Amino acid sequence: MKTSDLSLLLSLTAGYVDTAGFLGLQGLFTAHVTGNFVTFGAALAQGTTGIVPKLAALPFFCLAVFLARLAGRGLDSAGQSPLKPLLAAQCVLLCAGFFEAVAHGPFVDGDAFPALAMGMTLVTAMAIQNAIHRGYMSKMPPTTLMTGTMTQIMVDIADLLYGSAESDRKAARDRMRRMGINVVVFALGCGLAAGATIVDASWCFVLPPILIAVAVMTPVREPSAA
Repeated sequence: MKTSDLSLLLSLTAGYVDTAGFLGLQGLFTAHVTGNFVTFGAALAQGTTGIVPKLAALPFFCLAVFLARLAGRGLDSAGQSPLKPLLAAQCVLLCAGFFEAVAHGPFVDGDAFPALAMGMTLVTAMAIQNAIHRGYMSKMPPTTLMTGTMTQIMVDIADLLYGSAESDRKAARDRMRRMGINVVVFALGCGLAAGATIVDASWCFVLPPILIAVAVMTPVREPSAA
């Protein structure tokens, strides 16, 4: 598997987990934390559930990224590649999230302990994915948040229309192609999660650990650490 293929698989996973988590956990974003500030304010204003997980998401996310980075540096120092062990840790957490969903879902009260436990499990899993991208796949488009990706695509389109050197135009076209594919795959993950949630709001969480297990078991042509 090429690193670009792994990037697409992770984008599919992130879109799926973020959508399934948002629908199943009372508006909790699990793959990135920015949206939780907005939904926290909305929950306060509307008196809906899910306030506690939205508050807890940021410290859990930060701690998970910090620990994943320390683990990666430790593996690097020991002469071992951190990529597969970190992916394996993410897979274990996604499996735990699936079992929690089947055992306790669907989650009507987002502040109840089972919903909080599952939410933080998924947040931790996706924080590890963010750490993997930043530390070991930084040349690939982001896999969990499309805002920066879409901004860059629009900037490249504007530059192409304005006119620039041919070398810059080629670089922009290549970047747009890579990023555009990631956006489409992320959106596909969102759509798949929405459909799966309609079918079964608990068993829909079975797909993400399968996707990451494929990444763990498939040899990856790894990039240099950033």
